[in-house]
Amino acid sequence: MGIVSALGNKHKEILKNLLSGPPGKLTEGPNLLNERKFGVRNVKTTLAEIPEKLSRYRCRNNALALTAFQQIEERVESVRESTESFRMGVVMGTSTSGMLSTEQALRFRNDTGQFPEQFDYAQHEMNGLADFIAEYSGITGPAYTISTACSSSAKVFASGRALLEMGLCDAVVIGGSDSLCEFVLNGFSSLEVLSPEISNPLSQNRQGINLGEGACVFLMKRMPGGIQLRGVGESSDAHHMSSPDPQGRGAQSAMQNALNDAKMTPDEIQYINLHGTATRLNDEMESRAVQNVFPSSPFCSSTKPFFGHCLGAAGSIEAGVCWLTLTSGINSDKTIILPPHSWDEQADTALPELTMVRPGQSIPAQGEVNLMSSSFGFGGNNFSLILSYDFD
Repeated sequence: MGIVSALGNKHKEILKNLLSGPPGKLTEGPNLLNERKFGVRNVKTTLAEIPEKLSRYRCRNNALALTAFQQIEERVESVRESTESFRMGVVMGTSTSGMLSTEQALRFRNDTGQFPEQFDYAQHEMNGLADFIAEYSGITGPAYTISTACSSSAKVFASGRALLEMGLCDAVVIGGSDSLCEFVLNGFSSLEVLSPEISNPLSQNRQGINLGEGACVFLMKRMPGGIQLRGVGESSDAHHMSSPDPQGRGAQSAMQNALNDAKMTPDEIQYINLHGTATRLNDEMESRAVQNVFPSSPFCSSTKPFFGHCLGAAGSIEAGVCWLTLTSGINSDKTIILPPHSWDEQADTALPELTMVRPGQSIPAQGEVNLMSSSFGFGGNNFSLILSYDFD
């Protein structure tokens, strides 16, 4: 797994920053059309340089993806040496792609009457992300991008698995990348869901989200042992273009479908990484959905106060949090430290009560440990996945 985020780009660094909490200060975002100020979670790490031969793909979004991909590049190359390149695939998720580059190019055009010489529409195209990773890595099999808003890079797990199960691929690079841009910031501002403070999910004082950016990629193969993708669940409730079903029926369906796919009962899940955006509507519907699927709530937390809401990259980054928890968050006493829920602890009493993870809280690293991560996107695009590791 390769990752770059507001918490860094090294596994130990990210896990340390996540587990030591509380979240750091927000970075001041760009000026919005309504002149309001909002903080963001931006990536401050130096990003990988896109090679000259792929200069048409040069944009921040692809640089984020490349920074994450280079962390698994040796593994991918090792597989490619023993596998025909057309037997490998790439499935990526994004919601902004290279929109930032287009914004900058349009400003240049307004000032000069022409687009900058280095601007190429391939930077903006949604499929530019998957095409770029495929061309960079030499993978010639299926390559496509999923763009379903906030569930984009969660859905790549189902798509990657499908390519393996259908026998089209022997290995698939999956993941997501999204970069901050003014178009999206202004869009969320118009919905009045941006918080001027660090997001405060499930609190009675929650004011909304902090947008973020980042990338996370995985190499998916058919093999025993290691981290296993045990279950995936999708639903599309199409309740509203930007508001979730208040009763959480779509979210509930996605979680239940993931359990059914994994042939698990609710009490076999030890932890849920919530979508947890800290908006009024999301937290209301998600807490209801979790309660309906899990009568005895497992440990839950939202990691968005740390990473920000990374939109199309959120699903893969938060699956990455579960991956790190299962591989690196192990204490000397053979317990697993869970990602904490960072908030003011002023619970919204109108919401169903969930079991929130406190700092330092852990579970035994015994038997099969199953972690769920959920992502719920605009238009009712819902996805839940289950990652598992057998410690016996």
